[in-house]
Formats: sequence, C-alpha cells, structure tokens
Amino acid sequence: MAVGEESRRHSEPVLLAWSGGKDSALTLAKLQRSTRWRAVGLLTTVTEEYDRISMHGVRTSLLRAQATAAGLPLTIVRIPSGSDNESYADRMRAALLNARSQGIRSVAFGDLFLQDVRDYREKMLAQVGMKAVFPLWGEATDALAEKFIASGYRAVVTCVDTLQIPGDFAGREYDLEFLRDLPPQADPCGERGEFHSFVHAAPCFTDSIAFTRGGTVLRDDRFMYCDLA
Repeated sequence: MAVGEESRRHSEPVLLAWSGGKDSALTLAKLQRSTRWRAVGLLTTVTEEYDRISMHGVRTSLLRAQATAAGLPLTIVRIPSGSDNESYADRMRAALLNARSQGIRSVAFGDLFLQDVRDYREKMLAQVGMKAVFPLWGEATDALAEKFIASGYRAVVTCVDTLQIPGDFAGREYDLEFLRDLPPQADPCGERGEFHSFVHAAPCFTDSIAFTRGGTVLRDDRFMYCDLA
C-alpha cells in the first residue's frame, strides 16, 4: 500500500532507473511504501538502432505502456548500439543534469549485491551532484524471487546469457517452475546478468500490460532474446 499524501509531501523526490524488469518493479513498490522517498519519474536507456530497452530487448512501445501503468513520466536515454562507456556516460550525464535542474537529487536502483556496480553508480551520480539510493540492497535473492511471484507480479524472461544458463529459458514466464529449473549456480533474480525480464503485471501498476510472445533470436553468439510485441 502506498504511503499517505501527507507523508509523500515531505518525502524526497527520486528518479527510478527503470529496466522494465522485476527488480525495477520491486524497487518502485518499495518507494511507494516509503515515507522517505517518492518516485517522480522513470529513467531508461534504449538502444537507438533497435528502439528497445538496452540488454532487456523490450520494445519502447511496451516500455511506454509500463510507464503509463505506473503513472510516472518516462525519460529515455538513447545510446548507440555497442557504444563505449564514455558515450554512455555522456548521454546519461545530460539526462541526470536535466533531472537535477528540476530539483531531483537522487536516483534509485534495483541492485541487490554487486558492490562494483554500486560503486560505479555512486561515482557517476557524484559527478553531477546527485546520490544513489538502493532500496533492495542486501535482500536475499531467493526470498525476493519467491516474494515477487507470491505478491502477484508477473514477468516474462526476455533475454538470457547463454554462457550462464540455457537459451531455452528465454520467453518463459518467471514463475516457481522457472526458479526450480534454473541451474544451481544461477542467481534466482539474475543479478549476475544470467537473464533479464519484462514485468507485465504488478501491484504497483494500474493495469496489466497486453503483449504477445514472438520468436527467439541469438545475438552476439551469446544472448538469446525473445521478442515481445
């Protein structure tokens, strides 16, 4: 349940780094329950050539549908395919500076335990006078995965790193059967990049997202994508 309007007026506005996947949705829900933070917008990187969420491979049309269901404005940072870290950082910096000019000083991320990723995000934000927030940090990933399913969230796996788990996991529903079938070395939340997902129903959405599953395609001899439309 979201916090009351009186509490929200005194909470700090925060931009949510939104990938469209399960950890983003759980982070949004936690922000909605918070008396300290208030999500005021979503920030997503999209690969220009494909017009899809970077790494997740989800079409921008579905991303926009998620933003509508979440009731939040969406900021898209478009990056070239195969861009280097400098190009990515430059475009992200411009988006962050724009957010900062609107009075936003913090960005929330759905990271769980990778310290090097956290360090990078904190360093990037410090360069523009902002700070990073990690609402899910340190939570047990097995319990978090089961909580996601039990709480009524629904997601489909859109991208699989075939060097870590079999490619036929792409396109599957993220459910208890999926978790049981994962290789024992795989993180149940895919925190090490084993897989990425698209949330199509969530308690923090006003409505579910309609979509159809398409075929799968292997890119870069490594990543298996399932096309959603």
